[in-house]
Amino acid sequence: MKLIFEYIGKHKNVILIAIFIKLFATLSELLLPYILEHIVDHVVLTNDLKQVLFWGMLMFVTAITTRMLNVTANGKAIDNAHTISYEIRQALFEKTMALTGSQFDSIGLPSLISRMTSDSYNVQSAVQQIQSLCIRAPMMLIGGVIVAMVMDFHLAMVMLIMLPVLIVIILTVSSKGIPMYTKVQQKLDVIVRIMRENITGIRVVKALSKEDYEIRRFADANRDMTKTDISAATVMAIPGPLMQLFLNIGLSVVVLYGSYRVNQGFIKPGVILAFLTYFNMIAMGVMGLNRIFMTMSKATASADRIYAVMQTEEEKPKIIDAQDETETDDMIVFDHVDFSYGKGSNNKEDFAGEEREKALYDITFSMKKGESLGIIGPTGCGKTTIINLLMHFYDPDQGKVLVEGKPVSSYQKQELRRKFGTVFQNDMIFQDTLHENIDFGRNLEDEHIDDAVGAAMAKEFIDSLDEGLDYMAAIKGANLSGGQKQRLYVARALAAKPEILILDDSSSALDYKTDAAMRNAINKYYPETTLIMIAQRVSSVMNMDKILVLDNGKCIGYGDHATLLETCDAYREIYEIQMGAMQG
Repeated sequence: MKLIFEYIGKHKNVILIAIFIKLFATLSELLLPYILEHIVDHVVLTNDLKQVLFWGMLMFVTAITTRMLNVTANGKAIDNAHTISYEIRQALFEKTMALTGSQFDSIGLPSLISRMTSDSYNVQSAVQQIQSLCIRAPMMLIGGVIVAMVMDFHLAMVMLIMLPVLIVIILTVSSKGIPMYTKVQQKLDVIVRIMRENITGIRVVKALSKEDYEIRRFADANRDMTKTDISAATVMAIPGPLMQLFLNIGLSVVVLYGSYRVNQGFIKPGVILAFLTYFNMIAMGVMGLNRIFMTMSKATASADRIYAVMQTEEEKPKIIDAQDETETDDMIVFDHVDFSYGKGSNNKEDFAGEEREKALYDITFSMKKGESLGIIGPTGCGKTTIINLLMHFYDPDQGKVLVEGKPVSSYQKQELRRKFGTVFQNDMIFQDTLHENIDFGRNLEDEHIDDAVGAAMAKEFIDSLDEGLDYMAAIKGANLSGGQKQRLYVARALAAKPEILILDDSSSALDYKTDAAMRNAINKYYPETTLIMIAQRVSSVMNMDKILVLDNGKCIGYGDHATLLETCDAYREIYEIQMGAMQG
């Protein structure tokens, strides 16, 4: 709840206005039964038409005023709730963008999606109710009891006897509801994860005819969440019937005891009529409190989940000692680097009693400005992990990663990332023009974009389109071929003239001729750029200044092409298989 009150505090002025309007609306509503009792017991008996019209008009104006104030207060409450939920979603998204790789792994993408959607909606509902129902329900309850006690203390005591029982029921059930709704949201994370996997991998699912399997997998997760949700809803639904039962009992006692007091001459008939109305108001107040506790139970669980993300420690540049900074003309240095994933995982029990398997073991290499490095090895050998460490998505377990003599952890995040132009394995084409997909909101000069398009061998296919760079790409580039998308990725990476260019398996969909032409163009037009190319093809890396051969996270070969042919059996085997296949 700390998150909710923190954002309410930022908008306290407009929220107080909504609360005060609701306050006056409820006070006005509480006057209506009192006016009705006065008309029945005092005004009607006078047979004075003027008084009847006056009090009747007063009741009418009070009713209209109550209605207008409620509409205004509810409208302001809705506006304020939407404003706060917008700010929470925006802050959560910005925080998500700033998460480190290990923090992102720890929370998980499905959980972040559900926190951004269903959790933020639950918080929005709570903020809205705090401004409306949280004012109206207690005032109906307390105000109804006070006015009833003024009118007739004995009848009011009947209602007061019921209240402690009702409050105990609400508090007991709500204490059970919050942890149950937390479990519901966790189950929803699983559903979001399965949905995301199937939506992004729908072609694979269809190609392997696994629709029925995935439907069953989703059904299991859906059933699990539904059972948990039903359990939570069942517990939270208990107060309703119980409170209604006690309220009906109380109402019956009020009617019977009130009739007795009328017969005895202690009160007039209008008092019973007013009491029945006030009793209904009190009942509405109690039921409103039940709704508040149900909403707050959900909102508390959701707010805690959002707050947990918002409170994650922000990545800050580390202050480096003189011994950490190295005077060197090397652009990139990996100095005895070890690394393992899973350090930030929430599922720590998965690693209990065992050492996490390392993704990299004692990796050491260096590159000067303008040099090129090819990284080759089987799937899962740690090629992409080197890029993750170089761009400081993660920190190494041991060793140093330096860029221009400084540890990557000492850079401001934006300062470091601006040095890179990167094509990742699973890169993304957005639903926008080709120009915007390359520019990516960086406001680059058209000349730089044209140069990048040419070097990436994308000019020919772009010029063949009627719209050229204004051609609208579909979601995930569904209207582009694999080779066209890869060339756009490379153009995007080159367009800002990066100091370091990283191409992670960026030519797998290109033919050998286009791949070679693109590498030659990059070498020709970006000679000062330090190039790291991860590839499965020997032909893509054989002309690099140095080649790093990885296997199971270990360096098993390092040198130029000729050296590796002589010294690295694994590299020589890959070369002979691939080049032999090409020649054959």
